[in-house]
Amino acid sequence: MDKMLSDDLRSRLIVAVADGMSRRAAAERFGVAASTAVRWVHAFNTTGDTRSRRIEAFRDAILAAIEAQKDIALTELAAHRCT
Repeated sequence: MDKMLSDDLRSRLIVAVADGMSRRAAAERFGVAASTAVRWVHAFNTTGDTRSRRIEAFRDAILAAIEAQKDIALTELAAHRCT
């Protein structure tokens, strides 16, 4: 099973490659697969975006739930129906 990786890690890897490090070296440095580094850099070069499309699809519903209940817990937010 794949593990979730942070946006911060993705951003740091992309910056390292932009500063001249190879994708393979950056992957080793940050502890991800070389194919992941290649995919992240390609996505950034293609779209200029490092955000997850999966969560962005629910952006409005998530923000509405937070607006309705300011102290909502992550577990409550996860159980919230985003339609």
